[in-house]
Amino acid sequence: MSNEFLDRHIGPNQAEIDAMLSTIGCDSVEQVVAKTVPESILFGNRMKVEEGLSERDSLALAKKLAGQNQLFSNFIGQGYYGTLMPSVIQRNILENPGWYTAYTPYQAEISQGRLEMLLTFQQMIMDLTGMDISNASLLDEPTAAAEAMMMAKRANKKNKSNRFLVDANTHPQTITILQTRAKPIGIELVIEDVKNNDFSDCFAVLMQSPGTDGEVRDLSADVAKAKEAGVLSIIACDILALTLIKTPAEMGADIAIGNSQRFGVPMGFGGPHAAFLATRDEFKRMVPGRIIGVSQDVHGNPAMRMSLQTREQHIRRDKATSNICTAQVLLAVLAAAYGIYHGANGLRKIASKVHTKASSLAKSLTQAGFELVSDQFFDTITLNTIDAKALFAKAQAQNINLRLLSDNHLTIAVDETTTAHDLSELLAIFSIDSLTESESSLASAMLRDSNYLTHSVFSHYHSETEMMRYLKRLENKDIALNHSMIALGSCTMKLNAATQMYPISLPGFSSMHPYAPVDQTKGYQQLFKDLEHSLAEVTGYDAVSLQPNAGSQGEFAGLLAIHSYHESRGDFDRNICLIPSSAHGTNPASAIMAGMKVVIVKCDESGNIDINDLKAKAEKHADKLSAIMVTYPSTHGVFEVEIRQVCGIIHNHGGQVYLDGANLNAMVGI
Repeated sequence: MSNEFLDRHIGPNQAEIDAMLSTIGCDSVEQVVAKTVPESILFGNRMKVEEGLSERDSLALAKKLAGQNQLFSNFIGQGYYGTLMPSVIQRNILENPGWYTAYTPYQAEISQGRLEMLLTFQQMIMDLTGMDISNASLLDEPTAAAEAMMMAKRANKKNKSNRFLVDANTHPQTITILQTRAKPIGIELVIEDVKNNDFSDCFAVLMQSPGTDGEVRDLSADVAKAKEAGVLSIIACDILALTLIKTPAEMGADIAIGNSQRFGVPMGFGGPHAAFLATRDEFKRMVPGRIIGVSQDVHGNPAMRMSLQTREQHIRRDKATSNICTAQVLLAVLAAAYGIYHGANGLRKIASKVHTKASSLAKSLTQAGFELVSDQFFDTITLNTIDAKALFAKAQAQNINLRLLSDNHLTIAVDETTTAHDLSELLAIFSIDSLTESESSLASAMLRDSNYLTHSVFSHYHSETEMMRYLKRLENKDIALNHSMIALGSCTMKLNAATQMYPISLPGFSSMHPYAPVDQTKGYQQLFKDLEHSLAEVTGYDAVSLQPNAGSQGEFAGLLAIHSYHESRGDFDRNICLIPSSAHGTNPASAIMAGMKVVIVKCDESGNIDINDLKAKAEKHADKLSAIMVTYPSTHGVFEVEIRQVCGIIHNHGGQVYLDGANLNAMVGI
């Protein structure tokens, strides 16, 4: 790695290093490592990775890779949309270390700025969905749907069914994640058209409006029928559409989920984005993820804090509502800022413009003889045509991406960034000369008549200057690395240098749709290939998956891989997961999600595993032992001295070892 980058990024010069070494009585950094890392596992740097680049060369490479991604005109939709991040938000939040280097807000007294923004995010979601309470936040919309499924199962104890009904008109990525999450815990997923369903044998139902084909439906009758059958209703919604159409609460839903991406957050080839889950007040203690509340400080002044934390994994562990803890705070802050800056009128204006584009597009196409699957839509229309494949290919040849829903169905989605020129070029694919203007296509019964974003924060900061000053006031309430060192070590305490953050603002990376054809994403593919190779070298493993979008999801994926390994060997009864008492709280929560039973292993005061207790429990559960989850280095910050013996004991009793690499940086090169 370039010495220039190390010197500038890591910070301490040789004189400062010598002073620290003298203070702790060591002669060299190598001696510090030797005293810190058990001799049995001290191997030194054996990684076969290329020499690091200078900052200048790294930036040049980032621009080169971004340039290899082809940005076609996108009309794909499917839950991801082009959006315009206001410059005042981009410059003062996304690209501001006062926001992106702050520690996760466990310490409320140094996190009041972000907590206020997260509280605003919750209020924004509550207003738009009409629900009583919202979290802040979740990893993405499919994860939110899975969390809602689990929450509904906990909340609806009177209903003994093990079936979860999902409307077929739901985004495919949501259905895929639901299938992954349902299988380990024995939930039967039923995917079918819920129209005219009697809901006779399920504990909950997930419906989406607008649907994946764009259809906007009043789900009130379906929700009422489900309620009569003792079934909870979950509605996946679009928060921009909710500025115009009837809310999940108005339709009687028990839970609402969705994504805040289109509130000024770039698509970024699929993330990160802040999703949400909102619900009725009676279910507040079952909500997954973080909830921010208003309390008082010692002087009696209003102060924000994380509320109802007894639901969360760091306290409840295997009995937690979810394994998710920190979840896209920066992205939730960005979405909240977008809502603040535009306010109710601004959001309604943006939504109306988007809907007008879709309505005009639909009218132009129907006048030319094309058939719509539904005449009720917000921003997405689906054509029923035998020429779907040919039109899809013709569009791609003109650098336009559409969505081929099926052999005879072509889906087209517009968004905030769609221009008149974009629509003109699109219509040319259908041999239509010009756009026919149209008013709203939504039936009056579907229109929203309730107010939203009435809190003063959504009406005070609509000028750039006022918004900039407001964001600065919030930033000054927090401690981030642009203020001082943060003397906290955790899985969330990773410092990204400015050079590493720079690429997220490059359009070649930030504007890429996640479902763009793979041949348009060559820059991303090369980046993934290089990263996978580097991570494989760092860890010493044969292959690496980049699929999990958080450490908690990495745990879940790892345990599913172990479960599949056992099943491939005919071991179908291995479901015991040993977890040291010093492990991260996510570990036991993830094990429960993976369908395992948690058995706690004792640790000493330093956090080291009690080997005798481990041996006893491994032997006791030998026939059903699936895995052990080891946080390494431990939550106490020390390496497990007997890690080799730990692995040996587990392997000898038929289990596998999951190593929680939350503190992986402590292992690199030693």
